Amino acid sequence: MAASSAPLLLVIAGPAGSGKSTLCDRLLKEERGFSRVVTTTTRPPRTGEINGVHYHFFSADEFRRRLAAGEFLEWARVHGDHEDRLYGTLRSSVINPLEAGRNLVLNIDVQGVENFRRIARENATLRAALTTVFIVVDPARVADRMRRRGQDGEPEIARRLQTAEVELREAPKFDFRIESRSRDEDFAALLAIIGQVRPGRTSAD
Repeated sequence: MAASSAPLLLVIAGPAGSGKSTLCDRLLKEERGFSRVVTTTTRPPRTGEINGVHYHFFSADEFRRRLAAGEFLEWARVHGDHEDRLYGTLRSSVINPLEAGRNLVLNIDVQGVENFRRIARENATLRAALTTVFIVVDPARVADRMRRRGQDGEPEIARRLQTAEVELREAPKFDFRIESRSRDEDFAALLAIIGQVRPGRTSAD
């Protein structure tokens, strides 16, 4: 877990539909001391998404070129309805801001968190900053949230529920766990975790 004198890299994971993206967005909006880690994907931008803000949108060739050059801290191939997509986190998007003393928040999948743990064992900057949080949510609530969101068909929801069952088994490996309830309760729990890791930290830090 991160030492109190170091900047904080808050890595939040949980099943699809667990509300982790909403938590990250609210933290960035209400807590001025945090910046988002912009991750990378080969999927096309969705309506309203901006390159360099929501994701770095790379072609598959560009992604693989940077991967071969060792520019990623972690990456994964995600299976979809039509074709696989590549996702990853550039080293420069994490290490450079931490070395500058900035607190970061990152929303990635369980596989990505395990990669961060592995790298942190060898990288002092990452090791001092890393704090992991898992959002625990009932799979039935996950399915309901995805259906209400209306972005995925039933085959994709079924696939994600299978993935969620695997991911939930990884929860004990995380530094902290939030038992998901309402959005306000989940956010209050996240702020309490930050206060525990960074005693005395204020939104103006």
